[in-house]
Amino acid sequence: MALTDRSDAELLIQFRQPQTKESAFTAIIKKYQEKLYWHIRRMVIDHDDANDVLQNVFIRVWNGLGNFREDSQLYTWLYRIATNESLTFLEQQKKRTAISLSDVETGLSNKIKADKHFDPNKLEWKLQLAIQQLPEKQRLVFSLRYYDEIPYEEMSRVLETSEGALKASYHHAVKKIEDYIKNH
Repeated sequence: MALTDRSDAELLIQFRQPQTKESAFTAIIKKYQEKLYWHIRRMVIDHDDANDVLQNVFIRVWNGLGNFREDSQLYTWLYRIATNESLTFLEQQKKRTAISLSDVETGLSNKIKADKHFDPNKLEWKLQLAIQQLPEKQRLVFSLRYYDEIPYEEMSRVLETSEGALKASYHHAVKKIEDYIKNH
């Protein structure tokens, strides 16, 4: 069986053994890299920024995986790190340019519009622009639920908040997105 076909539990055991640590880590990266990339990309929009954040995520994972207590599933822990790194990146961007978060969000919308495939009449582009209009938490909850199909129970562990609050955030996000799409 290839290392990448092994369960998370098996990979964690392999990671804790010095002779298989690097190969287990490589397998974890291969297993989760694409999912994490798209999770990050939906938050930071830009491909290069998403790759930079993803590299930071994997550095944090390498440094912290030996202490992972397995209180939650591995992907829940990885998503929490990716979410925190993405939010940190957006905060740093805001501070670095001394602009408000709404200006950062406008910048993200402008990045979407600058994409060479952008067509404002296509529904998927309207959806992307609508998502960028959401407050940060609603945008995050919508992305995790809509794109990643993460159950509210798992999401509550990733975001460390109640399932009820997450359901309310998702409901509000969907309503705002529907309104945006109808009016644009």
